Amino acid sequence: MKVFVTGATSLIGRSVVARLVDRGDDVAVFQRRPSGLDVEEHLGDITDRDGLARAMTDAEAVVHVAARVAVTGPWDQFERINVGGTRNAIAAARGAGARRFVQVSSPSVAHTGRSLVGAPADPADPDHARGHYARSKALAELVALGASSETMSVVAIRPHLIWGPGDTQLVGRIVDRARKGRLAIVGSGTALIDSIYIDNAADALVAAVDRAPRLGGRAFVVTNGQPRPVRELVSRIVTAAGLTPPRRKVPFQVARTGGLIAERLWAMRGADSEPPMTSFLAEQLATAHWFDQTESRAALDWEPKVSLDEGFERLRQWFVAGASRT
Repeated sequence: MKVFVTGATSLIGRSVVARLVDRGDDVAVFQRRPSGLDVEEHLGDITDRDGLARAMTDAEAVVHVAARVAVTGPWDQFERINVGGTRNAIAAARGAGARRFVQVSSPSVAHTGRSLVGAPADPADPDHARGHYARSKALAELVALGASSETMSVVAIRPHLIWGPGDTQLVGRIVDRARKGRLAIVGSGTALIDSIYIDNAADALVAAVDRAPRLGGRAFVVTNGQPRPVRELVSRIVTAAGLTPPRRKVPFQVARTGGLIAERLWAMRGADSEPPMTSFLAEQLATAHWFDQTESRAALDWEPKVSLDEGFERLRQWFVAGASRT
């Protein structure tokens, strides 16, 4: 199958490409910078509809990974890249005659601030999504699923908190804060959080490519199905990096208020860096997020192969290997 992957320089993009290549698919990738992958490569911007269409010629399936992933920033950037980029990818896929389209989404598209306890994949809700990233991904998912038809089946996969070796998002941010002495547990640290190891997330997306024809118009949350207290997840990531787990705790309301203030200060300064805390991040760290995986696993015919324990050991070995090279 000719599979076209956008955003192939990301952790999840590279992992999906590796799996597709390993099983013999003909893979082409599209991103802004060279990926170093041994596949057909096209450089460009997801906001360039014509350039994307030229690159996507003859694709039979599309996995749309490319997105702006950040906790702060102006709305127009999120809208242009995440929403506009998805419209462009859908249009290019239709023009190429692709029959399958997998939208990489996020559980945040349906999170309205309340605890998610054994939650299903509720409909995307941009009006109540928390923050620019979540709102833009909610709008993008609605665009994608709304394009599903008899000629092109579109399915949205929402991995929750992807992590693993090489992760610059969850792992990178936690470790960076720990090294700078800025890492603290928000609230009690007992909120149960579901996450997904990178290999399992990639497997789920490949499974979605295979099963897209019978899943058109639907969204699925995928996780390891092993919810853990947030303080355990944070501590194990930090420990894998050879650092001391955080002991300091910050009350939720203090963290949330501090996050609101930091957001405004960073916006006033036009800073490119992320503030140490945001209101969205405070909510995410203090609110339960775990999901019923029954429907996802049955529909995708997919099961996570790497447990959390094995994943943390692989992460530790990756950090050790990195330290030995420096």
